[in-house]
Amino acid sequence: MIADSDNDLEGQIAQWRAYTQRRRELHHTDAEELEDHLRSRITELTGAGLHADEAFLIAVKRMGSLDELSREFAREHSERLWKQLVLPGEPDTSAAARSRRELLVMVLCAAAAALAIKVPGWFGLDISGDDSTFYARNFSLFALPALAAYFAWQRRVGLRVIGVLALLFILGAVAANAYPLADDSQSIVLTGIHLPLALWLVVGVAYVGGEWRSDRRRMDFIRFTGEWLIYFVLIGLGGGVLTAFTLNAFKAIDLDAEGFVQSWLLPCGAMAAVIVSAWLVEAKQSVIENMAPVLTRVFTPLFAAALLAFLVAVIWTNSGIDVERDVLILFDLLLVIVLGLLLYAISARDLAARPGLFDRLQLTLVVSALIIDVMVLVAITGRITEWGFSPNKTAALGENVILLTNLAWSAWLFLGFVRGRMPFARLERWQTRYMIVYAVWAWTVVLAFPLVFDFA
Repeated sequence: MIADSDNDLEGQIAQWRAYTQRRRELHHTDAEELEDHLRSRITELTGAGLHADEAFLIAVKRMGSLDELSREFAREHSERLWKQLVLPGEPDTSAAARSRRELLVMVLCAAAAALAIKVPGWFGLDISGDDSTFYARNFSLFALPALAAYFAWQRRVGLRVIGVLALLFILGAVAANAYPLADDSQSIVLTGIHLPLALWLVVGVAYVGGEWRSDRRRMDFIRFTGEWLIYFVLIGLGGGVLTAFTLNAFKAIDLDAEGFVQSWLLPCGAMAAVIVSAWLVEAKQSVIENMAPVLTRVFTPLFAAALLAFLVAVIWTNSGIDVERDVLILFDLLLVIVLGLLLYAISARDLAARPGLFDRLQLTLVVSALIIDVMVLVAITGRITEWGFSPNKTAALGENVILLTNLAWSAWLFLGFVRGRMPFARLERWQTRYMIVYAVWAWTVVLAFPLVFDFA
């Protein structure tokens, strides 16, 4: 009986620990300190004659510094005694005040992002005219600094982290605008693609509160990225409906609203949506955490089936991949989507769960993507051998080598996990630590490629 009681207590503490580790405002060392505090209180109470489960519940209640955390834990476990023990009748005024402050700061940051994209117009740059290349190079600089500022405020980061963030955004602005690139330069396209990735990872530094060395916090950022993308797409779809309604409503009274839509509604709305989506992820996590894993489980088998069908068709027709640039870009995009599915599935998975059918489907998806990546690399190498190096082909080669390395080691780790020879946590650590490779490559393309290829 004593052993059973101890096992139940450890299960309750493990459940409490897992909940605290999902809280972004708690550092890893803070969670460990809180657990030590909880255990010491439980020991005192059991020594006074209480049962282990009673001591656990009362210990959490008595940890005054954790009242708010305990209340939220109670709401998720209301089938137990939590409501009676840790849900007082008075409203949580401090949480409500904090929510109002976060809403106000979000609105200010969204307004700053929306205003930022209009500032170049004050200096004669037309977003829909000949200056479109300027906006293509700089569009990530309009919203992402405001998003980083929102997280820096929310996480209460120190001045040193704020200084690093500011320097990186300044570096991105200089790289996007200082080089003398022609409008038809390949480097402009590469900057427009890679600078948002580089700066998004800078936002990640603000999101984790400067704790970039923490694997857990980096995985939190990966999870946030997937959830943010879902909200951003949903807002975009709603914005499309709003745009169509606006155009047709004004058309019905013989007024042309197309200029307003192109110059104000679409650009300002897109920039503001970047901030609003992030705020929604933070404010509505319980909703999106149910939605995103479901989407991952739906699309993983679909993409796995599509890739397998493609490989079968390649073998059946005995034909390789077309080496045309647009086709190679399509396959690169496909590989990025596969990697995104893998990353978000990892971030949403219970590390302690045993391997199941979905894990085997993911392994199939990764192996299929790995084979296709090898085929794409062969095609790119053929283009380089025939036509020589260029910014586009070199960037495509580097990105496929990076993806190949990630997918190959991920497949090996997945295979070991499915066969029961290694823990799933190794795969998670591999993905979180590999993020630095993407950051280094993105900054290399933005900063070095224009110089290496003579601004071509």
